[in-house]
Parts: sequence; C-alpha cells; structure tokens
Amino acid sequence: MVWVRRVRTASGATAVQIVESVNGRRRIVRHVGSAHDEVALGLLMDEAADLIKGDQQLELDLGLQAVSRYAPLIPVPQPPALFGQTPSRARGWMPAPLLRRSFSRILYDAIGGVFDELGFDIVGDDTFRDLVIARIVEPTSLLDVDRVLSDLGRVAASLSTRKRTLKRAQDGRYRDLIAKACFTFAQASDDVSLVLYDVTTLYFEAEKEDDLRKVGYSKERRVDPQIVVGLLVDRTGFPLEIGCFEGNKAETLTILPVIKSFQARHGIEGMVIVADAGMLSGANLRELDDAGFSFIVGSRQTTAPLDLASHYRWHGTVFTDGQMIDTITPKHRGATPVNDVNVKAEPVWTKTGTPASWRAVWAYSAKRFARDNRTLTAQEDRARSVIDGDKPARATRFVKTTGTARTLDETALARARKVAGLKGYVTNIPATVMAPGEVISSYHDLWHVEQSFRMSKTDLQARPFFARTRDAIEAHLTIVFTALAVSRTIQDRTGLSIRKVLRELRPLRSATIEINGVIRDAEPAIPADKQAILDAIRKPARH
Repeated sequence: MVWVRRVRTASGATAVQIVESVNGRRRIVRHVGSAHDEVALGLLMDEAADLIKGDQQLELDLGLQAVSRYAPLIPVPQPPALFGQTPSRARGWMPAPLLRRSFSRILYDAIGGVFDELGFDIVGDDTFRDLVIARIVEPTSLLDVDRVLSDLGRVAASLSTRKRTLKRAQDGRYRDLIAKACFTFAQASDDVSLVLYDVTTLYFEAEKEDDLRKVGYSKERRVDPQIVVGLLVDRTGFPLEIGCFEGNKAETLTILPVIKSFQARHGIEGMVIVADAGMLSGANLRELDDAGFSFIVGSRQTTAPLDLASHYRWHGTVFTDGQMIDTITPKHRGATPVNDVNVKAEPVWTKTGTPASWRAVWAYSAKRFARDNRTLTAQEDRARSVIDGDKPARATRFVKTTGTARTLDETALARARKVAGLKGYVTNIPATVMAPGEVISSYHDLWHVEQSFRMSKTDLQARPFFARTRDAIEAHLTIVFTALAVSRTIQDRTGLSIRKVLRELRPLRSATIEINGVIRDAEPAIPADKQAILDAIRKPARH
C-alpha cells in the first residue's frame, strides 16, 4: 500500500512524503519536497498524487517529474472589426504557471561560502560539507539529512555514502585538517597568544557502559553513560581544538592532553591558558608551568582567608568596590603559609623569589557581595529551619551535628560572610608582565568558551548521542566542531545569533517554475535588511 503523508518539520515547514507499507512497517519511498505556505503545499500534494498514479499505471517512475497540469485562461473579448476587416482569432488556451519546488539556496550558499573561506574545503569532501551545513541549519539524524538538504536545494548523497563519509572523516583525519585551518584563520584574524579552556559532558541514550561511554559526574545529575569533551577556543570563542575523554574522567585530567595536542599540532612554544576553578589542581599547574605555559585559573573562595591573612590584619575585613589585592598563594594546599602576617606590604610574586607559591589576585565587587550575602542568608535560614525541625534533615550547609543534636555552625557562617564579594585568580604571570586588572579581564573572557558550549548543545544539538562506536563519536564531534567554527564566524560578522540568522534568511526561497513547458529557476526578492545580513556574512575578516 502506498500513500502520501504530510509531516511538520522543526523549521515550521510541511514535508510531503510518499510512504509505503511493507510487512506492516512504514518506509519512506520519496521525499517530494517541503512547503512553507498553502499554495506550495497544494502543488506538492498534487505532484505526489501524480507520482503515485503514474507508478501504479506503470507509466511514470517515482524518480521522474510529474506531468504538467494546464488550466484555461479567460478569453479576452475582441473589439469589433473596423471597415469590414476579419476579426482576429480568439486567444487560445495558455498553461498556468506551475511551481515545481522551492528551496533556500541563498542560505545554503551563504553558509557554504563561510565554510570555504575558513579553509575547510581542504578536506575535498562535498558530502562532509553538506553534513556540516545541515547540522547548522537544522540538526537532525543522519537518516533525515536528505530532507534538510532538499529544502536547501541540494540533492543529498545516499545514506550509505553519508556513513562512509563519517568513516573517512575519522580515517582521513579530517579533524587535523579542520583544526589547522581554524588556527590559521584565528592567527590571521586575532591574537592566539591567549586561549580559553573548558569542559562539558555529552550523554547517550544507552543503557550499558563501554570503554568510552561511562557514567560519571554530571551537573544535570544524569545517570546515563556520557563522555567528557574539552574545548579550546581563542579569546573570542572561535574553536581551536577539541578532545574526547571517558565519561568518568576527572575534569582536571583533560586540560593537559588537549593543550599538548594543540601545542604539538602547531609548534607553539608558549601561550596563556585561561580556565575556571575546576581545572585548579597542583599537578596541572606545575605541569603547565614546566611546559613553559602561562596560566590564569579561578581560585576557590575558601582560600581567601589564608591568602589575605596579612591584609585582614593590617586593613581589616572591609573592602571598597573594585578593590584588588595582588598577593601570593601556596602551591600546595595544607602547606606552610607563605604570606607573612607580620609584614604589612603584600609580597610580590616572582618565579625564583617565591618558589613555593603562585601569584594570587583577589578582587572585591559590591554587586557580588550582595549576591553572596543573599545566598548565605537563605542558607542560614534553611539551616535554622532544619535545626528547629521545620524542614527535613538533609545535608544542609551550616548545620553542625553532634550525636543527635543539631546546632548552627556559627564559625563556618562567619567565615563564609568574611569572604563574601571576593573572587580570586591564580597565575604564574609576573605583575611586571600583566597587571592585576588585565589578569581579571582575561579570566572573564571565559564566557566565550561557555557560549560556544551552549551553541554546540542547543543550536547544533551535539547531544544526546546516538552513535555507539568511538570512531563514529569522534566523527560526529568533528562535524560539530566544524559547524561551531562556521556558526561563530557568522555570529561575529552579523552581530546576530546563528538562530536569528537562520530565521531571517531561510524564508528567502528560490523556486523552480514551469511555464508553457519551459522550466526556469527564479530567485527571490531580497529586502534591504536581509541583504545587509548577507553582506555582513561575506565580510572578509572578523571583528
């Protein structure tokens, strides 16, 4: 049994498909096209009906165009003949224009132009290019890519070819080529002496673990198998390197492999690595320092009393908004304090003069203090409710349990309020090279890598994963990594989110029209605001 069905797509269009039932299972015979309005939908439904009818009569194969349909025009009345002349013959029948298909070729060409400009055409694989563009426009499964590409005016490669492309992406080391092209582009467009690093987790719709997919720490408290992904970007968020690790691997153990891979690939001698407090481990910092790298990492707030002991003694616990204290912190937690409280002046860090310590910069913000103070007050209120029995006893901060008795931990609460509003940064860059304010502003650039991760998870839908083998997972990450580079470039040039760019440009539909047996392609009229977006995408360099 064969029939026509309509399916609503993620972009809001209506896909028309020819479907057959084989042994009780549905199979898509052909994707006829996608319509964005009722007129186009009606034409596609008629075309699908003709395809089915022709196939049943053994007159038309399902891969051919439908027979064109003709409709009469209303004859135009002729004026009366003058001076006995014979009236001209009445106008005959004329075929009505027929819309064969419509597609977003302008959007495809715009994204493809950025892909080529970034140097990614070095892989020489059109199917890989199509998979990247489809991932940007409408992330979907490998099976459904043909529908997305059809809506962009492209004839997709077969499913078996797409699968072979994923294998080539891994065997052919496409990621090496893409990463080198990214570095070349970033180096020409911006300063890559400072890079940002962060990690995230991507989960799988799977029940069992394997050598790579393992249950590990998840911020969303998921218990699904996952992998850990490390991403290295420049200070604007443009991706430079990506790494894949076992799902139960500690975040602190991922930064060095990614940095060393990046260093080996491009032969970089020294650069500044910026990471958040999750990367703060003594072994990591020592290895980065020994390898000749500079680093800026976030410090945990609990170390503030030790680092600022001298400041507290000589200046008290009151800070002014924006105040910065440049001091030192021990390399090893639990080690002998390196800050002498008997000296009023803060110590100056140097690699040889203070070998047991790192440089620490602490900054106070009145806005951060207000936020921290509200949080601490809420935690104190909850602790008192638990102590009074108004709320169930769970692991609650500032509740001290002695036997069966519960009391408020006044000491811990006072210690927490003492450091409210403070944020610390640890680095091995001397003050003569980088001032405290520059250390802080460099660290604050980390939001760019966080934004790139959000793009990969939402706009590019890098998760959940449905791949099973490591090679397939790595190939998928290569596509996401490439799509992220293209998307970031488009965003930088237009000043709009990639989602907004797609929403503005995808309705610009080219069309294939048949008039009186002649088939022509027609381009859409482009409003000025849409043309401005297209012009911005084609700019030769990032800002």
